[in-house]
Amino acid sequence: MNELEIICINKDSTILSALDRMDKIKRKLLILSHNGKFYSLVSIGDIQRAILAKIDLSEPVYKIIRKDIRVARKSDDLEKVKERMRIKRNEFMPVISDENDIVDIIYWDDLFDNEGLPKSIIPLSIPVVIMAGGTGTRLKPITNVLPKPLIPLGQKTIMEEIMDNFLNVGCNQFYISVNYKAEMIQYYFENLNNRDYQIEYFKEDKPLGTAGSMYLIKDKINTTFFVSNCDIIIDQDLEELYNYHKNNRNKVTIVSVLKNYHIPYGTIETKNKGILKGLIEKPNLLFQINSGMYILEPEVLEFIPEDEFLHITDLIEKLKQKGERIGVFPVSEGSWKDIGNWDEYLQYIEKKI
Repeated sequence: MNELEIICINKDSTILSALDRMDKIKRKLLILSHNGKFYSLVSIGDIQRAILAKIDLSEPVYKIIRKDIRVARKSDDLEKVKERMRIKRNEFMPVISDENDIVDIIYWDDLFDNEGLPKSIIPLSIPVVIMAGGTGTRLKPITNVLPKPLIPLGQKTIMEEIMDNFLNVGCNQFYISVNYKAEMIQYYFENLNNRDYQIEYFKEDKPLGTAGSMYLIKDKINTTFFVSNCDIIIDQDLEELYNYHKNNRNKVTIVSVLKNYHIPYGTIETKNKGILKGLIEKPNLLFQINSGMYILEPEVLEFIPEDEFLHITDLIEKLKQKGERIGVFPVSEGSWKDIGNWDEYLQYIEKKI
């Protein structure tokens, strides 16, 4: 399969199959084709908007595409194409003939010397809370020696890898919840060179849970802020996530992960007294699970009691019962890495080395 075949998918393919293809090839943009000709483009943003709109993922992918796509023509000036790609942050742009044949693909990496896609045009500059106080039991025995945030991923630690994603969108103020081996974490970051961020640590005298510990910083945060576990890495445009949160006026936005399970058997649905309702041949079951990343409004902190254990999920449930708006923003399974367990950790570092 050549490169064009890899990034192309038929316009009548399902939305779910387009999402699966993106995960497999580690891209967030695909070309749609029809009868061997260029038809359109579909992005991960298109699929996320479809999920938010509750569109069935078995629908054809062409139904969710935007009309305002950008492509290049054979006669276009390369410098103008390059500038369009920089502004729109396109990971690639197809070059189309007058007959709608795909004659070339211009990749971001080829134009910009592998500098990587820019993550944000306008820096978000909002605080980030990272929960790093756990003992890392799933990564024992290495966490008997090192706290989980300092476990290496290539040339950096888990914590640095997470922080880099936020630094890419202009977030450089970090509040880090510590407990287990807290002194080691602080010593490591205090002795790093060329730091372009600020860290403030807060430490529980006793376990308070992911939300309960944030009571300690409730008077220090007065703007929208991110919260992240210290063992997850999400490959997502954080600016899009922030815009979704703000545009929908959410008090909390949960980042969910789409988990797709294929059942390799025909399934049976029954009614009362065992009467057959229907047969479904080898269905796919799609669930949204909690990724461990959130965006919160500062007033949410007022709902956290002093010196009481409280999980962030319990806080969210409390807010929901009070009628507050809670949003859910989906990311694909391939965009989320839970490196707090050995299998995912070893897979991740294998790709980093």
